[in-house]
Amino acid sequence: MASIACNHQVPVPGGAEELRDRARGALLGLAVGDALGAPAENLRPSEIRRRWGRIEGFVADDPAGTDDTEYAIFSGLLLARYGSALTVARAETAWHRWIADLDEGPFRGAGFSERGTLENLRRGLAAPVTAQHRHAWSDGLAMRAAPFGVFAAGRPTEAARLVAIDGTVSHEGEGIYGGRAVAAGVAAAMAGAGPASVIGAALSVVPMDSWTARSMRRAVVAAPDGERAVRSAVVVAGYPWSDLAPEAVGLAFGAFAAARGDFRDSVLTAVNMGRDADTTAAVAGALAGAVHGAGAIPPDWAEAIGQVRGSCLPAMQGYHVLDIADLLTPDEDTTHGSDRETTP
Repeated sequence: MASIACNHQVPVPGGAEELRDRARGALLGLAVGDALGAPAENLRPSEIRRRWGRIEGFVADDPAGTDDTEYAIFSGLLLARYGSALTVARAETAWHRWIADLDEGPFRGAGFSERGTLENLRRGLAAPVTAQHRHAWSDGLAMRAAPFGVFAAGRPTEAARLVAIDGTVSHEGEGIYGGRAVAAGVAAAMAGAGPASVIGAALSVVPMDSWTARSMRRAVVAAPDGERAVRSAVVVAGYPWSDLAPEAVGLAFGAFAAARGDFRDSVLTAVNMGRDADTTAAVAGALAGAVHGAGAIPPDWAEAIGQVRGSCLPAMQGYHVLDIADLLTPDEDTTHGSDRETTP
């Protein structure tokens, strides 16, 4: 059992009810984007067109989230337990308790950064050395960053600080920057910021000369010309891995900008650009969902999202992203000492 950390929110338009709706929009938007984008992961736009034409909805018979959604739930539970008192040591302990030390057999559905981190943890290494593996600049932190923005609604700098603490266990450099950008963008959106201010908040927390910032700026500049222009401005041609953070975060913010923050268009733009489509669509969905709230998500898309199956993280099985949204946005009359169950 663990109590929700002391009141972490700042006033937002509409108060607690609107804050809850934006939180639900952000995390349900993440899960919807993840499930929509999963079949298109690692595909080129030409391959997507050959298979489905233009993707306009779920193309899988049984849509479900991937490691993006399950790791976001993990981060949400971590925040619900520790809040702004999160430390690297506490994040590392959670990685051990909920993931690395479980007898779960082979790595299931994890990306390269997660596999490298878990291998290092199981070898007895400690953070930040656990992040020293071959893919520390992946988008594995960016994919789970939205809960930090939900928690630190209206405080992009705090959201970026907290996600970097979690990221110290698994990422370095550009991998951290990608997570900071996403967390800060969601935090700004949670307080009612529009698309331009969301993008500005994201850029404000990463070094302006970083690859991540350059990719984001290129994407936003190209956005008025549509998804093909965004993809051309950001994608590293011929690079074999599609899950590098600067590219994925650039594509996600580019999709969000091209759609002017509209939820449906943001997510579908990300999906149809291919590459790491589940992550780019998850990030775009979190941003647009936080801007507009849960009501902006098409009902049939929202209804398709159920409890996660634990296909990547067995300890997360049975949680729903809406449970996490509610944990991170306690009611106005919630007392600081009330206990909520946050451990799997």
